[in-house]
Amino acid sequence: MPRGDLFSPLDPYQTGRLRVSDLHTLYWEQCGNPNGMPVVFLHGGPGAGASPTHRRFFDPTFYRIVILDQRGSGRSTPLGEVRENDIPHLVADLELLRGQLGIQRWMVFGGSWGSTLALAYAQAHPERVIGLVLRGIFLMRKREIDWFLYEMRTIFPEAWANFAGYIPPSEQHDLLEAYWKRLSDPNPAVRMQAARIWSVYEGACSTLLPSPELVSASGEDTHALGLARIEAHYFRNNRLTPESKLLDDVHRIRHIPAVIVQGRYDIVCPIRTADELHRAWPEADYIVVPDAGHSAMEPGVRAALVQATERFKTLA
Repeated sequence: MPRGDLFSPLDPYQTGRLRVSDLHTLYWEQCGNPNGMPVVFLHGGPGAGASPTHRRFFDPTFYRIVILDQRGSGRSTPLGEVRENDIPHLVADLELLRGQLGIQRWMVFGGSWGSTLALAYAQAHPERVIGLVLRGIFLMRKREIDWFLYEMRTIFPEAWANFAGYIPPSEQHDLLEAYWKRLSDPNPAVRMQAARIWSVYEGACSTLLPSPELVSASGEDTHALGLARIEAHYFRNNRLTPESKLLDDVHRIRHIPAVIVQGRYDIVCPIRTADELHRAWPEADYIVVPDAGHSAMEPGVRAALVQATERFKTLA
C-alpha cells in the first residue's frame, strides 16, 4: 500500500571502505534486506555526502540499500579533495562498487547533483540499471550554474546578499573564482569560513518555507567543506561536452522505468530543467509536487519519493 512518509530509522548491516585510487578511498554501507532488490543512493552536492536519513526512503524488508559517499565527500577520504574528481571517475567508482558487492543490476536513486550522476551512470551502463528515481533535476549546464551563483537572488535576496557580501565588491563579478580562491586558501580557517557561507546559502534556498534546522545543518564543518569545495570544483571544471549531453543521450535509457520528482518551487534546481528532461523522455513518469522547494525532506517530495520506491517493487 502506498506510503507517504519515511521508513523507520535503521543501521547498516555492513560498512566498508573502497580504495578507488592512490588518493581516494570511499565509504560505503549496506542496509535492509541482504537478499533484496539492490538500490544505490546517490547523494547531492556534489560533495554533500549521505546521511542516515537517506536509508529511510526504502522498505528495508524489500530493498538491499547501498549508500556511498562520493569522492571527497562525507566519510570518504580525503575530505574536499578535488584531484581525480570528475564525472567519469564517479561513474567508474559505481561500477567498481557494484562489482565488489556482487550485484548484477540495481535501481539507481539520485536527487539534485545525484540526478546528474544517476543519468550519467545509467547512460554509460544502461544494462546495469533496473529503474531510476530522480529528484530536483540538475544537468550541469552553464545557465543552471549561473542561476545558482547570481539569479537565486531573484527569490532569496537576503541569502544571496550574505553569499555575495563575503566577497569584496571588486571580485563580485566572478563569484565562482572568488570563492574558489578562498576555498583553496592555505589557511584552514579561511577555507572553512568560505565553505560555511557557501553551504548555508544553498541550505537557505532549499525549502519552500524557512527551515532553521536545515540552515544549521548546512553550516556543519564536514558537510560544508565537502559541499563547497567539491561543488565549486565541479562548477569550474566539469561542464559536459556538449553541454546538452545528458539530454542528447536520453535515447540510451528511454526503455528504463523512471520517475522524475520535482518541487514546483525548487529554486536551487528550477523546474524548467526537469520539464526539459521530461520532454526528452516522455516515457518517464513526471511528478510535480505543487507545494515544495528543492529539499528531499519537503513533505510532498518525501512522500512522492517513498511512493516511487514502493511502486518500483514490481520491477523485482
